[in-house]
Amino acid sequence: MSEIVMIPIASIEVLNPRARNRKIFDELVENIRRVGLKRPVTVRRSADGTRYELICGQGRMEALLKLDQTEIPAMIIEATRDECFVMSLVENLARRNLTSLELIREVGSLRERGYSNAEIAEKIGFSTEYVYSINALLEKGEERLLDAVERGIVPHTIAAEIARATDAEVQKALTEAYEAGELPGDQILAIRRIVDDRNALGKGIRSIRVGSKRTQPTTAAALVRAYQKEVERQKMLVKKAHLTQGRLTFIVGAMGKLLAEDHFVQLLRAEGLATLPQPIAARLGVEGAQP
Repeated sequence: MSEIVMIPIASIEVLNPRARNRKIFDELVENIRRVGLKRPVTVRRSADGTRYELICGQGRMEALLKLDQTEIPAMIIEATRDECFVMSLVENLARRNLTSLELIREVGSLRERGYSNAEIAEKIGFSTEYVYSINALLEKGEERLLDAVERGIVPHTIAAEIARATDAEVQKALTEAYEAGELPGDQILAIRRIVDDRNALGKGIRSIRVGSKRTQPTTAAALVRAYQKEVERQKMLVKKAHLTQGRLTFIVGAMGKLLAEDHFVQLLRAEGLATLPQPIAARLGVEGAQP
């Protein structure tokens, strides 16, 4: 059960704070200034019942603070602190403006709270293989490789291979793969730059003890297999994107036909559903957000 009430912003503690893109935040502030707050934030009561812990809605709360508001509508839910922490992590991961290492830190946070790779993958919508690679790199303190993975420079499978190998083995494997024409030249150059930076500047900002020793040398064949896996994963993402686009086109077309029916529009208005989200209105060519 949940309830929505006005609560003092000063009484809210952000459970899982995160930095945000300044431009996007300014746009949010301006939108709330013009049309008001459309969705309440989500909180839970603290153990002593005098304060609240924010689960979802940090941007909305900070926007109201910038607009000199002292209270905010909030949905109060009953959940454990651990459940709320996971909910907050999942909401952060669902956002598109995560920086390179934010996603990594969120996955690491779930790992530190005792969740398995499969459980993390289910919660955040990534493959188990991806989460396994990220956690393996985290355990070795490979922030430079992780940053390259999240920026799309090096596939996570290849990054994991590099982390297990010595420098000499990596160089040999890359040379063999290049001479055999099994990896694109730009991919080889990108990996070489990452490896050189890693050797010269270190694995990353933090120093994390390596948890286990490598048992097998990295070979050109292993790098090729890792790259091929990444290619297949990317192809699957493209297929899913095409499927989603087709469904969206169908939904927009169907909505357009329904909105052309006066009786349907009158029924929507009678039910208090007389507005459309701006993105859908734009796709339908509707002026403003009124159907």
